[in-house]
Amino acid sequence: MKYILTIVTALGLMVGAAQAGCGKKVTVNGTLKAVDTAKKQITVQVAGKKKPARLKLTPKVKVGDLQKLKGKAVTVIHEHNKVESVKAKKA
Repeated sequence: MKYILTIVTALGLMVGAAQAGCGKKVTVNGTLKAVDTAKKQITVQVAGKKKPARLKLTPKVKVGDLQKLKGKAVTVIHEHNKVESVKAKKA
């Protein structure tokens, strides 16, 4: 019984450690092509890729500010395709 409990505890700890890697933020540099307020998403053309990236907006991001950045080079930080921040890329 003691061995079974030890094995179950060890397996439980391994599963918890496997999920601990979540929370990775990805930085994307590209051109802001479109802002869709109805779908709450933006489209960013990433340099070197044919297909643009479509990312969902979160309440942290202000849509009014995004309209000003349309067509300009931006840096987008996102996690699981949900935008954390959008900033104009410095020249």
